[in-house]
Amino acid sequence: MKKNWMISLRLTGVMLVICCILYPLLVALVGKAAPGGGNGEKLMVNGKVVGYRLIGQQFTEDRYFWGRPSAVNYNASGSGGSNKGPSNPEYLQTVQARIDSFLAHNPGIRRSEIPADLVTASGSGLDPDISPAAASVQVKRVAHLRNIPEEELLQLVNQHIRKPLFGPAHINVLELNISLDELSATKE
Repeated sequence: MKKNWMISLRLTGVMLVICCILYPLLVALVGKAAPGGGNGEKLMVNGKVVGYRLIGQQFTEDRYFWGRPSAVNYNASGSGGSNKGPSNPEYLQTVQARIDSFLAHNPGIRRSEIPADLVTASGSGLDPDISPAAASVQVKRVAHLRNIPEEELLQLVNQHIRKPLFGPAHINVLELNISLDELSATKE
């Protein structure tokens, strides 16, 4: 009996060292080696932090490209999806309201041209990226409001397309909008 107690105490001590000291240190070291040093990749404009590369933001002004809707109202402290499926009437009403809003702000666009990522939230609710199609469908609106030729704006969109090794091509909305502001400043 005494032998089992000693083995249990030693095993508990070893596991405490591994789980409470070594593992957290390993995670902290990996985080420090990551881009941003474990504090997130900050995006700066004129020395001021305007956001983070991997956390989506809400853009509602028509002169900006819009990102994906958020099921958590872009609250980074509590990411998550809505958990509502395509057969849920409340979810369908929410998506329809997003479609109606998009069509109202983008005259001349047909419902069938709206990419799904502009009217459905991601699983985290904080997706910072949209598809190239989602950016392209907004070019006409943004070009008109900024007095930038559509071809020039399409070039800007194409410059921001990232093609990862795995997964679909995407565009970071905040980075695109920062470049859009810089482009507009050179036009003034």
